[in-house]
Amino acid sequence: MFVEAPDGFGLCLPCHPPYDWVAIHAFLGKRAITGIESVAPDGSAYRRTIRVAERHGLLTVEPAGDRLHVALRGIDPVHASPVAERLRRLFDCDADPAAIAACLTADPILAPLVAARPGLRLPGAWDPFETGCRAILGQQVSVAAAIGLAGKLVAAFGTPLAAPVGGLTHVFPDPAALVEADVALALNMPRARGAAIRALAGAALANPDLFAPAESLESAVLRFTAIRGIGPWTAQYIAMRALKLPDALPVGDVGLLRALETGTGRPSPAELLARAEAWRPYRAYAAQHLWAADEVVVKRR
Repeated sequence: MFVEAPDGFGLCLPCHPPYDWVAIHAFLGKRAITGIESVAPDGSAYRRTIRVAERHGLLTVEPAGDRLHVALRGIDPVHASPVAERLRRLFDCDADPAAIAACLTADPILAPLVAARPGLRLPGAWDPFETGCRAILGQQVSVAAAIGLAGKLVAAFGTPLAAPVGGLTHVFPDPAALVEADVALALNMPRARGAAIRALAGAALANPDLFAPAESLESAVLRFTAIRGIGPWTAQYIAMRALKLPDALPVGDVGLLRALETGTGRPSPAELLARAEAWRPYRAYAAQHLWAADEVVVKRR
């Protein structure tokens, strides 16, 4: 549903119930990049800056039962349909919780996790290139460290808003802004990681379909691992969030291995991969449940 307003327009996005707004708000909040994203402390809203057809704007998303209400400013209403589609992917509105639960509850470790969070979603991406940069910045560092680096990236290379609103001050840099940038120097991080961001930017400029839907998970992983500095973990993460492939699985992820730890220790990546065969075609949702459970355990320590 589309509603025009004096300074923008509104959208109403239906979701398949149940919908776990609390979890997706917490996920996005923990990963919110300073300058382009913010979440309400009371869990009521998510806000971010956006670029649509070279215009800069702001969006605010709030839950309303089995739907999401979106308010947009600065964007031409003619783009309402593609904006709605991008938001449906970001907030995973079209997931089928019943089908996912039926698959994952066969695993005795996943069954109680699914029961505790029946409407858990797999967050997507507003901007696939931004998500690719996030994945590279997250290589071998904590989520907090990666988001800190992303904030520095935005401050150094992002486009300032003409009229900042609160802490929302910039739009995430596009590929052209990063393809020749000395990211490593600006962010004081390993040169190889900065080179990987430049390589991703170059690939995005050379191939407008870099983040287009893939024929298969395997082809998507090959597409991204062909870019220098992007390995299997990063490629799987991009496939999971930017391409929304529900069977993507970053096998060597420490959080996943830690969440499956038993009295005899953590599984190896090979053991995780073997166990995850039973989770197909929803391995990405299994990963989301395991990450959520791992975060709870880590907070208690």
